[in-house]
Amino acid sequence: MTHENQSLLIVPPQASHRILGAIVLTAVALGVFSQRATADDKVLENADAVAATESEMKKYTEIIEHTNAKFEMVPIPGGEFTMGSPESEEDRVEDEGPQREVKIEPFWMGKCEVTWDEFEIWMFNLDIQRRKILGGEATPRDPLAEEYQIGQPSQPYTDMTFGMGKGGYPAICMTQFAARVYCMWLSEKTGRYYRLPTEAEWEYACRAGSTTAYHFGDDPDDLEDYGWFYENGDEKYQPVGQKKPNAWGLHDMHGNVSEWVLDQYTPDGYPEPSTQPLVNPLNIPTKLYPRVIRGGSWDDDPDRCRSAARAGSDPSWKEQDPQIPRSKWYHTEALQVGFRIVRPLAPPTAAERTAKWDKESPKIERKMKEE
Repeated sequence: MTHENQSLLIVPPQASHRILGAIVLTAVALGVFSQRATADDKVLENADAVAATESEMKKYTEIIEHTNAKFEMVPIPGGEFTMGSPESEEDRVEDEGPQREVKIEPFWMGKCEVTWDEFEIWMFNLDIQRRKILGGEATPRDPLAEEYQIGQPSQPYTDMTFGMGKGGYPAICMTQFAARVYCMWLSEKTGRYYRLPTEAEWEYACRAGSTTAYHFGDDPDDLEDYGWFYENGDEKYQPVGQKKPNAWGLHDMHGNVSEWVLDQYTPDGYPEPSTQPLVNPLNIPTKLYPRVIRGGSWDDDPDRCRSAARAGSDPSWKEQDPQIPRSKWYHTEALQVGFRIVRPLAPPTAAERTAKWDKESPKIERKMKEE
């Protein structure tokens, strides 16, 4: 490695030295890159990620190219369910109703919440740094991904883990906008379409066929086995995937960190149900606050971790942000908020993305306008 190449690796103070050290050492040992793409590749090769029908869907592991970071995706079958909680459910809140019938198309969902190991690659351009220092060639996907990466997000003003842990821990404190842009970057990076789940998809996946308050039953005393919450979380988040999964293989759906979904939060509950099941519903955001988070967190009591429990974002989450204007990327007070990703079996067309999945108001510019 020449001195010239070494100068290409710029490590921001908040970046994970664990990630940078591991990726360089492993790359040298394995012969630089194990997932090199041909010039014609538009999709990162991964046989397990290929499916044309629901019956062909299987678990797969996605490796973020030019790094060692990886995450697992779990197939979620399509189906119908009753969304929301019945009036008889203990600790029910009015915003959890009225119940409505919903039909969900099949998708894959992250087995665990997105970790710092994955998120910091986007935050600090770690894949680009590794590729340059090792003299690797850019794939056809890299320039497309960098459109959602270079200069995005802005540098955080402090360590956004707040000392609670990094390697294997869930990423936190990002805005919904930041989580959306991360998904756009990951989609270009892999050639597979990723996004945040809808509120309906999230609850459907959490329940995994159950109709009880939690996916494991109605007794909150059993939550200890499935999630991290105020009584057992030691006042901080914990490494992902340590507790028992639900019936569909998803970890930490109850507790650890609350998870962003795409929807606008409606404090007065859901619209009156129709006579027919709603198909893939999404309450497209029309204002910045509040937007939905689901699942409860390490800072919540068990009742806020129930399958139907809802909460909304709040401007006070930026209260300590010293920047002017305050960041569109970070919530300095949202130490309890993270996210997980989904990938629909049938990816939307460009027109469908514009009309529904990518639509939000107000529109936020990803890049700073040039003077």
